[in-house]
Amino acid sequence: MLELKHIKKYFYVGDSVTKALDDVSVSFRPKEFVAILGPSGSGKTTMLNGIGGLDIYDSGDLIIKGKSTKDFSEADWDAYRNNSVGFIFQSYNIIGHLSILDNVEMGMTLSGVPNAEKKEKAVKALERVGLGPHMNKKPNQLSGGQMQRVAIARAIANDPEILLCDEPTGALDTETSVQIMELIKELSKERLVIMVTHNPELAKQYANRIINFADGKIQNDSNPYQEDTSKDSFELKKTKMTFWTALKLSYTNIKTKKARTFLTAFASSIGIISIAIVLALSSGFQKQIDKTQSNTLAQFPITISQIASNQTAPSTKSDKLTKAKKTKVTAKLSQADKATHINKITKKYTNYIDNIDPELSKTITYTYSTGMNILSENNGKVKTATFSNADTSKGANSASAMSNAMATSTGIGGSVYPSGKSGQAFLKKHYKVVSGSMPTSANDIVLIVDSDNSTNINALKNIGLSVKEGQKFNFNKLVGKEFKVVNNNNYYKKLPTGTFLPNAADSTLYNNSSNTTLKISGILRVKSKSSENILASGVAYSNQLTKNIINDNKNSDIVTAQKSSSTNVLTGASVEDATTKATLINYLGGSTTPSSIMIYPNNFKNKDKVLKYLDKYNKGKKKSDQVIYTDMAGSVSNLTGGLMDAITYVLIAFAGISLVTSMIMISIITYTSVLERTKEIGILKALGARKKDITRVFDAETTILGVASGVLGVIIAYLATFPINSILKSMTDLSNVAQLNPIHAIILIIVSTVLTVLGGHIPARMAAKKDAATALRSE
Repeated sequence: MLELKHIKKYFYVGDSVTKALDDVSVSFRPKEFVAILGPSGSGKTTMLNGIGGLDIYDSGDLIIKGKSTKDFSEADWDAYRNNSVGFIFQSYNIIGHLSILDNVEMGMTLSGVPNAEKKEKAVKALERVGLGPHMNKKPNQLSGGQMQRVAIARAIANDPEILLCDEPTGALDTETSVQIMELIKELSKERLVIMVTHNPELAKQYANRIINFADGKIQNDSNPYQEDTSKDSFELKKTKMTFWTALKLSYTNIKTKKARTFLTAFASSIGIISIAIVLALSSGFQKQIDKTQSNTLAQFPITISQIASNQTAPSTKSDKLTKAKKTKVTAKLSQADKATHINKITKKYTNYIDNIDPELSKTITYTYSTGMNILSENNGKVKTATFSNADTSKGANSASAMSNAMATSTGIGGSVYPSGKSGQAFLKKHYKVVSGSMPTSANDIVLIVDSDNSTNINALKNIGLSVKEGQKFNFNKLVGKEFKVVNNNNYYKKLPTGTFLPNAADSTLYNNSSNTTLKISGILRVKSKSSENILASGVAYSNQLTKNIINDNKNSDIVTAQKSSSTNVLTGASVEDATTKATLINYLGGSTTPSSIMIYPNNFKNKDKVLKYLDKYNKGKKKSDQVIYTDMAGSVSNLTGGLMDAITYVLIAFAGISLVTSMIMISIITYTSVLERTKEIGILKALGARKKDITRVFDAETTILGVASGVLGVIIAYLATFPINSILKSMTDLSNVAQLNPIHAIILIIVSTVLTVLGGHIPARMAAKKDAATALRSE
């Protein structure tokens, strides 16, 4: 059954050598009760541990059923202890946080025995040792004798062929010792029982073979046996512990330390709480920003101007000043010039724009750079007028001109609204009538005022009114006011020199029957802050009015003359390039090409679809033939989104420091748990647990802690959103800002678990490397 051949096991401490086993050779029968007698320090326990595979011999061979163990791996020794050996220890070595039944089942759990069979065997073993009624109790509810019976039940439950007893009655009273010895003697009829003791009376009374041991050697053997090693009939069944078993084992241990577990989980959850609150606030503020953008930025149009800025233009890098350049000046285009792109807005392109799906955009405005020959009459005096907010007074700065240029390129703060039903809907959406009525025809113009009924002073001056800063006008003085639009042939006269000169602005010109009469139909005020600057405060008119003026003037004498002339027909100055000439023709009303196109998406979500539609036109075209648009809403949205992301990342980085701290703390706590459960590690190894099983037990414990801290952190963060929202509501009037996204919550729980497992894995590996025999001796 079992044979030791020339086994040696030496222990080295400094220069001294202890020969625990010194060339020991002995064989054992399959069924006998062997008592190994010897004083303390004789090596008998080392021999027992060697037979059980807890202490691996230095040299020699341990032969089991004809199978040499010289080439056994760690996994083989684990399987051997689990399948073939049962241990009964002097100090019982019961796992305190498991029930009696769970303790007895543990060896079979490692063997992978099915649950039903495992429970049946465990119950049978407990009933055999007289503990049937106590199987659901915890170890601390039993007496010493009962605890030793549990150890015996655990040792025999998996039906091992060898039972190793290390001073099994050393911690028991006389009466209980007799009961335990009778039980062990009965078991020796079924298997090999090897008992280590220093009590010769006990050995003589119960054992049928006594081996005296001293100084690491067998002194005498009362019933020697020679093993037949010719046949190799030993089979190993590998052990395994599922992660679920490891979780159960760790959970029952954690339950015995509820307060410490809660404090650990709470301390570990601080980082999760911080990040969860940051994400909740970030998510909430982003939703507020998105809501504001959808209400405000959705009103901003996508603008296509004749002159656009290409945002992808290459940056200008400053080259190093070489020796050749030190005495020379290099001419370079500025970055702004490089970014300038001339859009070719053709009839084909305007038709493409007109074919946009009405579901995406029903409102498209075309603006033209044509001049309008407008006359205004005030108190019987006729003056030229313009529908503009530019400061035309003498010595005015260029701010107004810049504002107009900005309105043309971005579509914000312009003076032109769409024509037709879409124009009506556009005005009704953003403005309400405070006096008069909404425009019904192209010849109806409106005066736009801000929420406080103020309007641009330059707009009033440019329509011929005499006005001072802060002056107030009655609505009836403005509503119904008329203007005359004079066609080119009546407005300009040709001089003998071939140039043209505007006629005098007088009552004759004003009352010409061919003039078009315009009228302020109403005063419109913005409905909300989100509608401010959609149209600039001042006079606004339909793009159909401009189209009508161009239609009247495109074949006029001055336009015909300008098209055929190489000089400016108004000033006589030479026209040097085609662009300047085209600009003059546009101004005189001779071109139907719009200076800008403004597309208002029906809602913020449709904006991207409109942009895709515009990009589709450019696909496959040369860069010079592409039409570039300006998406002011997108630019602002990207800026705010980028800032929000940046703030979030910075805050998460700071909060992440506490996560790292938590990870280190978990590592320390796991290491503490390893120290506390050293004996348990020894017990598990004695039962055949592999290194990976031990690692798995502690990884399972950190997994439970990680999930607990993650869930706790998420719950606390969620509860914290209520007072945070209350405070923010009182400070900013924003509702429900802090909103914890469920996906973020799940991710944070996963992150907490992963980091906690990583933090505890090194101590778990340290636990797995502990020597089984040393671990069993720890207290």
